[in-house]
Amino acid sequence: MSQHDAVEVITAKRDGGTLSDSQIDWVVDAYTRGDVADEQMSALAMAILLNGMEREEISRWTAAMIASGERMDFSALSRPTADKHSTGGVGDKITLPLAPLVAACGVAVPQLSGRGLGHTGGTLDKLESIPGWRAALSNDEMMRQLEEVGAVICAAGTGLAPADKKLYALRDVTGTVEAIPLIASSIMSKKIAEGTGSLVLDVKVGTGAFMKDLDRARELAETMVALGKDAGVRTTALLTDMSTPLGFTAGNAIEVAESVEVLAGGGPADVVELTVALAREMLAGAGVDDVDPADKLADGSAMDVWKKMIRAQDGDPDAALPTARESHVVTAPATGVLTRLDALAVGMAAWRLGAGRAKLGDAVQDGAGVVWHARPGDEVTEGQPLMTLLTDEPERFDRALASLEGGYDVEPAGSAYEPSPLVIDRVS
Repeated sequence: MSQHDAVEVITAKRDGGTLSDSQIDWVVDAYTRGDVADEQMSALAMAILLNGMEREEISRWTAAMIASGERMDFSALSRPTADKHSTGGVGDKITLPLAPLVAACGVAVPQLSGRGLGHTGGTLDKLESIPGWRAALSNDEMMRQLEEVGAVICAAGTGLAPADKKLYALRDVTGTVEAIPLIASSIMSKKIAEGTGSLVLDVKVGTGAFMKDLDRARELAETMVALGKDAGVRTTALLTDMSTPLGFTAGNAIEVAESVEVLAGGGPADVVELTVALAREMLAGAGVDDVDPADKLADGSAMDVWKKMIRAQDGDPDAALPTARESHVVTAPATGVLTRLDALAVGMAAWRLGAGRAKLGDAVQDGAGVVWHARPGDEVTEGQPLMTLLTDEPERFDRALASLEGGYDVEPAGSAYEPSPLVIDRVS
């Protein structure tokens, strides 16, 4: 590998230049090995945030991140593979019903998921509320489960894109999280290294999402779709609304219960709509066009795969889920129409009740969270339960209630309410 030095790479990007392939390969490798210091990489990350990157640069940067670790290979499986990544939201339990649903349609789903941080929930935290279920699988266990069950949701091994883990932690403490080239390469390096044949991205936009602004969300989606294409992975993205939380629950065990309702053929309309929309995208990406996922929810086959998937990871799908020891009911302040329920306010309340963590490594409560009893557009009566807050520690209620202040509106009966579409756009 040709020799460069960190200052040369930093100043090239600081002055608005385009980094060469060899500069990118060198700096990512040297940083992963510890030969480029954190303060040097943070200066480069800030220069990237301020000056951006060309498509070729981002593509090469992503390839260098992938090259820092192992790549998985699912070509030996008897069926095609498809995966989904969500940029995170409130009440976003979609992965739970989606993975078994797509598997029931004949496509294997290797879903490497993460834990929650701040107001956005983590898929692994939700599943760990199921008694016995374990997130850590070896590559051999993962391959066997994909062949036998068709779906696996587990923690990513440390071998995938180790450069990303190191850079992600640095971005977090240097004000460079928002750099779209770095967000896109972080997500896509892990997903491409994971070896899936096709990928669907659920890019959330709205108050409860990482991207609050539609134009920036679209830029992120287009950047990630291009990265997938450059790496030979069929990639599409849906831009979806995260101004209102999904379903009726935000927490861990309560979101599992809601997901099981969807798998049983019921559940909230918005969760079903988004699950089926993403399933159709995943099936199309995998070249399967002769089956409608809605049928597999209706006939119980997705539920069968769910139970097999949970049992394969030592969980008991029939066990009672944990419940919180304490609850507090928030009542409607007036009679009328609920016109707004802010996703960020609900997410912050669930986090403060114990459903989420402030920093990696913090414990979460399985039973904590928020259940809302009405969605925007519903009529409510003064004094009726609007939300129920759940926690094991009643001293958490005050801060959760403070999060919800100004987080919902009840307008007089007959007020016009115009629902925003759940799926805003598709990027391919």
